[in-house]
Amino acid sequence: MILEPLAERHAAALLRFETDNRVYFAQTAPDRGDDYFARFDERHAALLAEQRDGVCRFHVLVRADGEVVGRFNLVDVAGDTAELGFRVAEAASGRGVAKDGVRRVSALARDEYGLRRLIADAEVRNGASRAVLRATGFVPVDEVSRGGQPCLRHVLELA
Repeated sequence: MILEPLAERHAAALLRFETDNRVYFAQTAPDRGDDYFARFDERHAALLAEQRDGVCRFHVLVRADGEVVGRFNLVDVAGDTAELGFRVAEAASGRGVAKDGVRRVSALARDEYGLRRLIADAEVRNGASRAVLRATGFVPVDEVSRGGQPCLRHVLELA
């Protein structure tokens, strides 16, 4: 599988990924809502604009056949810090895909983007994401609330 910067060519596969996994993702994270899917093309274009402006760095993990199996995003890039967000398709879960993707995007953050610190919030109910963060070197530092859900904030200092 290849970790690629998000591009226009990923739009259809990314929409399939989000649609096919919507119910699965909603088990551990707030649902994106119907408007997200209805206006996906606009949202995708906006993400690409944010990426061009250097505000965010979006990545997709793609199989050889073009299927998106994961998203690994660095958002709110400010100075040497960014927030990490990730999600992996249900069919790929439990196979180390999330850990591999987080490791890869963390290396990109350090080596290509010059970042020194990543922050990631994982909902308390999302034990799998918290386990991925711990396994990839993130350390829990605080309890926060996101969208009304209790989360644990994790930090990774990039050497």
